[in-house]
Amino acid sequence: MYRLPPLFAGDTVKIGEISYKLKTPRNPELVPVNTVFSDSLPQTVVQHLRWIMQKDLLGQDVFLIGPPGPLRRSIAMQYLELTKREVEYVALSRDTTETDLKQRREIRSGTAFYIDQCAVRAATQGRVLVLEGLEKAERNVLPVLNNLLENREMQLEDGRFLMSYQRYDKLLQEHTKEELDSWKIVRVSEDFRVIALGLPVPKYKGNPLDPPLRSRFQARDVYYLPFKDQLELLYTVGPNIAAERVSQLLSLATTLCSQESSNLGLPDFPVDNLLPIFPTLPFKGGERINKSLGPLLVHGFWFCESLSKGILPHSFYRTMTLLVALSRLVVVPTKLQVPAGIKELHPPNSSPTFISTPSHSQLMAEMMQSHMVKDICLIGAKGCGKSVIAREFAEMLGYSIEPVMLYQDMTARDLLQQRCTLPNGDTAWRPSPLVTAAIEGKLLVLDGIHRVNLGTLAVLSRLLHDRELDLYDGTRLLRWDRYQTLKEQLQFTDQQLQERSIFPIHPSFRVLALAEPPVVGASTNSSRGQQWLGPELLTMFLYHTVSPMARAEEMKLIQGLTPNVPKEAAEQLLHLTHSLRKTNDATAQSLASSLSTRQLLRICRRLSQYPEESIAHAVNKACLSRFLPSLARASLDKSLANCSIPDTPDPAEHTRDFSCSVKDGVLTIGSVSAPVYDANEKMKVPDVLFYDNLQHMMVMEDMLKDFLLGEHLLLVGNQGVGKNKIVDRFLHLLNRPREYLQLHRDTTVQTLTLQPSVRDGIIMYEDSPLVKAVKLGHILVIDEADKAPTNVTCILKALVESGEMILADGRRIISAEGRPNTIVMHPDFRMLVLANRPGFPFLGNDFFGALGDIFSCHAVDNPKPQAELAMLKQYGPNVPDATLQKLVAAFGELRSMADQGTITYPYSTREVVNIVKHLQKFPDEGLANVVRNVFDFDSYNKDMREVLIEALHKHGIPIGAKPSSVKLAKELPLPEVKMTGYWTVNQGGNARRKLLCPSETRPIDIKGPVFLRVQSYPCNRQESRALSFSEEKAHWQIPMNEVNIICDVTTKDDVVYVATCNPVCLYSMKERGETIQCMELYDVFPRTISGVWQPFVTVAPLGSPLDGQVVLHEEQSNTVLHLDMVTGAVRRLMLELKLDHPQQCLTAQAQSFAGSNWCVCVCSNQLEVLDVLEGRVHSISLPINLKSVFLVAEDRWLLLESNTNKKFLLTKPMHMNAEDSGVCQLHSISEDSVSTGHGATEVSVPQMLSCEQLPNENLSAALDQNIVSPNRILADTGSFARVVVGFPDLVSPNEVYSFKRPVDLSVMKSAETGAHMFLRGGLRSGAAKQENCVSLLSANQVVRALPPNKVPLKEVYPKDVTPPMTAAYLEVTDLNSKKVKYIPVPRSMMVSPYTSWLSKVSESDVLIAALGSGGVVTVDMGGYVRLWETGLDTLQRSLMEWRNMIGTEDGRPLQITIQRDSGLDVSAPKHGKFDPNNAPHVGGNQWAGGTGGRDTAGLGGKGGPYRLDAGHKVYQVSQAEKDAVPEEVRRAAREMGEKAFKERLKEIDMSEYDAATYERFSNAVRRQVQSLRIILDSLQAKGKERQWLKNQALGELDDAKIIDGLTGEKAIYKRRGELDPEPGSPQQKPKRLRVLADVSGSMYRFNGVDGRLERSMEAVCMVMEALESYEHKFKYDIIGHSGDGYDIELVRVDKVPKNNKQRLKVLKTMHAHSQFCMSGDYTLEGTEASIKELAREEADEHFVMVLSDANLERYGIRPERFAQALTSDPQVNAFAIFIGSLGDQAERLQKTLPAGRSFVAMDTKQIPQILQQIFTSTMLASV
Repeated sequence: MYRLPPLFAGDTVKIGEISYKLKTPRNPELVPVNTVFSDSLPQTVVQHLRWIMQKDLLGQDVFLIGPPGPLRRSIAMQYLELTKREVEYVALSRDTTETDLKQRREIRSGTAFYIDQCAVRAATQGRVLVLEGLEKAERNVLPVLNNLLENREMQLEDGRFLMSYQRYDKLLQEHTKEELDSWKIVRVSEDFRVIALGLPVPKYKGNPLDPPLRSRFQARDVYYLPFKDQLELLYTVGPNIAAERVSQLLSLATTLCSQESSNLGLPDFPVDNLLPIFPTLPFKGGERINKSLGPLLVHGFWFCESLSKGILPHSFYRTMTLLVALSRLVVVPTKLQVPAGIKELHPPNSSPTFISTPSHSQLMAEMMQSHMVKDICLIGAKGCGKSVIAREFAEMLGYSIEPVMLYQDMTARDLLQQRCTLPNGDTAWRPSPLVTAAIEGKLLVLDGIHRVNLGTLAVLSRLLHDRELDLYDGTRLLRWDRYQTLKEQLQFTDQQLQERSIFPIHPSFRVLALAEPPVVGASTNSSRGQQWLGPELLTMFLYHTVSPMARAEEMKLIQGLTPNVPKEAAEQLLHLTHSLRKTNDATAQSLASSLSTRQLLRICRRLSQYPEESIAHAVNKACLSRFLPSLARASLDKSLANCSIPDTPDPAEHTRDFSCSVKDGVLTIGSVSAPVYDANEKMKVPDVLFYDNLQHMMVMEDMLKDFLLGEHLLLVGNQGVGKNKIVDRFLHLLNRPREYLQLHRDTTVQTLTLQPSVRDGIIMYEDSPLVKAVKLGHILVIDEADKAPTNVTCILKALVESGEMILADGRRIISAEGRPNTIVMHPDFRMLVLANRPGFPFLGNDFFGALGDIFSCHAVDNPKPQAELAMLKQYGPNVPDATLQKLVAAFGELRSMADQGTITYPYSTREVVNIVKHLQKFPDEGLANVVRNVFDFDSYNKDMREVLIEALHKHGIPIGAKPSSVKLAKELPLPEVKMTGYWTVNQGGNARRKLLCPSETRPIDIKGPVFLRVQSYPCNRQESRALSFSEEKAHWQIPMNEVNIICDVTTKDDVVYVATCNPVCLYSMKERGETIQCMELYDVFPRTISGVWQPFVTVAPLGSPLDGQVVLHEEQSNTVLHLDMVTGAVRRLMLELKLDHPQQCLTAQAQSFAGSNWCVCVCSNQLEVLDVLEGRVHSISLPINLKSVFLVAEDRWLLLESNTNKKFLLTKPMHMNAEDSGVCQLHSISEDSVSTGHGATEVSVPQMLSCEQLPNENLSAALDQNIVSPNRILADTGSFARVVVGFPDLVSPNEVYSFKRPVDLSVMKSAETGAHMFLRGGLRSGAAKQENCVSLLSANQVVRALPPNKVPLKEVYPKDVTPPMTAAYLEVTDLNSKKVKYIPVPRSMMVSPYTSWLSKVSESDVLIAALGSGGVVTVDMGGYVRLWETGLDTLQRSLMEWRNMIGTEDGRPLQITIQRDSGLDVSAPKHGKFDPNNAPHVGGNQWAGGTGGRDTAGLGGKGGPYRLDAGHKVYQVSQAEKDAVPEEVRRAAREMGEKAFKERLKEIDMSEYDAATYERFSNAVRRQVQSLRIILDSLQAKGKERQWLKNQALGELDDAKIIDGLTGEKAIYKRRGELDPEPGSPQQKPKRLRVLADVSGSMYRFNGVDGRLERSMEAVCMVMEALESYEHKFKYDIIGHSGDGYDIELVRVDKVPKNNKQRLKVLKTMHAHSQFCMSGDYTLEGTEASIKELAREEADEHFVMVLSDANLERYGIRPERFAQALTSDPQVNAFAIFIGSLGDQAERLQKTLPAGRSFVAMDTKQIPQILQQIFTSTMLASV
């Protein structure tokens, strides 16, 4: 280091021709030393110095302006050293206030004194004031200096006045010095000058100079040294480096700093960093530039921008690659001398917790090289091991670490010195850890410099560049060598220097900064991080990146740190993580960030303890997948699937009992146990009402596992899911005392740690719960962690990670015993943090995003239905189960809607529990009323209200229903029951009468199985009794297309099977199930048979053990199939039916008996009995031609002969496989009427015959006589019902009792009139195949479905009522009450066009089957399933329940009565005076017989002795009257509305027809638009959230400024206000969105099939409406693509439609274009072009949404190609929505396209929903 020759007073310094005469400094220790580099200063510098000298001689103040770096400061200091001037240096920051420049008060022994600060000291003592960083200071601070600069005058707070030396000297001629002193006038020295150092502001960030201030300075541009000078300097410091290499490197640097390259958007190259690093490069004969160069410069600034090759000139790129290539060379094993700490050194790799990997050793070596010369900054993503590397680095070099956790609103004072009070009340300054580290020579670790404001960090720039620091109390820290020089020159001892408060900085002091990577182009406060790494910071450090580890290294690390982790599990984990890290998809990147190395280690620690756990569970937990936006969740699931990590639910989950018990001091939850803690402070252990339920137990078991591993826990969930309950219960079980902290928006770092207060003028600190918990080893529960700003909560990181934290009073928390003034962290201390889930509608801060990887995360969800039900039962033991089930179902639905984003508020368990508590306490109040306690919040939001009411109605909560709205069918009387005849079974020995039927048995020939896909569809089951009570219980639609025809319905227990025949399909669904299984048999029955192919199918379900299996028979091809609905197996049963002509084959009736698995197929004269379980078929040959078969009992069948309708009873042995089973017997039955004499008896043809008997009480009720007998009930066309008593078991003649119909059904004409005829295509052809008649034995009813023309409508409906349009009527014949009623079945939504085929199936439009649970199920031809309740008793019960749910609002008015114990009421009750005129009296307390008064007898009053009715109308406005608005008022309101609507139309010149058209599209997406706008509004509000403004003169007291308040300062308050955007931060640009709509011909063509064009138009309408008036946030345009090209303009960015008319025009254009355009498909080209175009535009984020029905394969486009297009530019988020195409093509597409980027809308109704999903999970995630 070159040293100046000693200069003395009176010497003259000449620079060029300008000379300056030196004076003796009064305080020589304030003169800079050792600033001049060498004897030959570069010419440029000399010129700068000459210029400064000129200005100095003129007495002008100078401003050195130029790029960041230490050059300007060093030039100023060199000048001051040359001219022997004392310096007052102040680094301005955004926290600098007036007091820092002028005067500050300090308290000394109880009195406040003013102490002069730098500006005043400099002015009075004649020093030079160096102000660095003018652009950092806030705008209103520096004008304080204006007058001092211009006139050298200044008024001080303590009453003194600074006056310029000319005026002072003039006054001194007239007055004495004593007089001037008494006037408090102080002379400003003639040697006072100001040198300001600043950056040019438009180019760099900062506040622009105030014009009045700027005009007072003379400016000089101090640019980097010119090439030549710099080169010489480098040659001198690095003599052993090849010259050409040096110049190459330098030319690179200068190129990057030149004006021309400034528009590349790169930050300046830190040229100043070249100087210090050169001496360290040990080059061998200049052969190679050593590795060190790369990291030092290239990384450092390369990091700032990800440069694409496109924009840089080629030659430049070459140099760059050269450098990078050179930097990749092998490290030369060189010995370097590096500074070391004060402790002894550790050899590398000696610590057990640090596992060295090749890349880390390399990083260490590079860090060592940098460490020789300059401070280092490590950049790396969170959780990648920066802190660990820093620790190991310090260990190796023997440093002790001083960690400083930085946070966002940290001030310069927090960094350097803080005020405190001494015990006697004097104010003092306490040095911060940073300063003590500098003096003691530690390694200062600044954790999180990306968080701190740049203006605050600038305070450190002098420390980092020159190792000098000026503190607030006037202390100076000097560089070691400068300190030594000073000592020598001035011959001072250390003692003397310290008295003058000058201290040396320890030579081995170093700074190591840690930061997360900067985000390119991010605005300052965006959630994604910020672009913090600017040109200024680049000059402060040398940068090294900690790159994520390679897979092998990470594996080694994991195995080293968790030795017993299952290897396979670790491999899978890494495979997943690395596949996520590699993609350039933003969603995948964010997922990867939550799987940081730290998080992986946590997962592995847990797996090594519990190896049986599933990885998917761990990953989902780490990413909190439950609360990810739907797109990110899809992306994660897909990645898990791709890495073949199965998400297997724990099979034991349902069987394991999750009970918790405490036994002998051991707590066991599920399968995990832990010792119970022995607590000192029992009162702090929480105790809470908690009902165990499965789901919460599982969460607690999970928590306990992590708790035992020593983790801190984070519980995330929606509101009201029981987070606090779980935590309190958890701590209660563990018997742990807790401390509780509730965070909120105004939480500051101080409030988290210590609360300062003033007592007797001394400042005292109160420990916060956090400090107490740390001291005492309690559990700290932090609630609502997401409400506090993340910059505050991030100080928890240091506490969790390293167990260290510095408190405001100077104490520190440390993890192990150590130095004084510390708090040792108790080993039992733990944190449990609770937070709401990130995102809308909580709008908290993303606590999980910022700190998620330090905690073990648990997602707490609402309990699953069963668990919730069980829990609610404990809260409301007396509430009926049905009510609870409805509540659970309805809320479950609302929650899933909230997850999909249809509604915004996530309804939680807390709300249900409150409802149940209310019902438990007040059981008479109806459910429908009580749920309003939750839903009244939404009663003013119309769309939301509709969604809610719909959901509640769907689950049968009759909100809005009146108790009077009961709509049961009218009952008509049945005719008298008459005995009409006898049936006699001829058993006699007469051989002719007793026919033997041979039977043979053979095994069934089975083909198959073939496995078909069983698809499940969600069953959208709606409860029917929402608004009114009727027989219909519930209904839902079968997912079938409209040409299909339903041909059979049958039931087994609670499963309903429905068969359709065009194409042949089988649907099965449970009565209360969530899903509908469907098996398509299209492949089994292909439509290849020529001519009319109208299949007809019947189905028979099989009983146990073959549950879920059915036999299906198709009549035309005569095929019998056996289907298994569970596995999808189809087997064909080959039956050889001997058929002469196919026509002879009658309907094969497949019927089966409970318990036995066989069914019957009927042929003309042969019965085929299939035994499915045994796999055999028995065929019985008959001597008669059959018409139909009825199963009467398991061994007796009733046969009908085809011509004569004669009946036969076939008895067969019970067990067909018995030895003598060869023979069945056939008995003929003779029918006789009661009066035999009448010749021929009518022969009844049964339509239905029950196979079991009526219970005895029902039989007695039906026949009106007490009777016990076997019986069967049958129905035919001539009677409502017949009962055959004694049949089939008694041999004696069986009596037949009939309820005759007035007219036989078969006689009624079936030619229909009107609409039916039109739909039906005229007359029916032939008899229908399904009889539609069932018997309900338990309810004693026969139910049949009749077409409307066979129903006596005149009797059912009054004269003036037109009967409704119905599909059919259910005729319910009730034999108990002797009534018949006709229940209308509503019309089907759609009817198949094949009307003649339909009429063959059934004569009415519905099919009917009895339900196992009592009641019937009908399926109409449109596939609409309805469940009916017909039994009288059950209806009665249901009606009661229904009425209870509505609640009893009996219109009586409520009265408020106050019961007083003192007998002194208003006056004693009396009868009152009797009014002879009997005039009505209302109110008052005088007359008897009044209404609404008090004390006297009357009605509706209070306090009277009894009710007395004097015959007046009681004054009580009925509820209905209050609700009713007079009709004329309503009419007027309607007319006003219409008028306003018409005027609005006139305004925008829109016809009413157009308005209606637009309304159609707009209404379809109204809800989506509404919910998007709600989100947009609230995000806008969040963006406008106010921040703390510090240093205010009014507001709330700022804790940090308490001492300043004691001393009497004014600006010690803080208040909330709009924060001005950071100076120089990029403007918030709008987001750019393009919707690429498909308007090709196919859209128009297929619109008729699935409405795809209209759905797309709706989607476009939704975008236009949702973004209306948000144009400043979202710039959007809509472009169409079709065969005509891919850039059809629909909406231009600068001309978005403003009103409905313009929007409709866009929609019309879409429609018209797709009608008339060329065919062809340009989806791919359109996508690529749009992405390219958008990427060129400036915007905050870019989005492209592609709507297309592209049949990619048809146009030969490979999906991979499309996937490439979607992700072609990482800046543009592209999404594709495909409108479902044929078969499973859409699904195949989705597999190949990137997850979360492509959607397939099979149902076009989903398009708007999908679009809304994309909006909410991406665009709005970070507004």
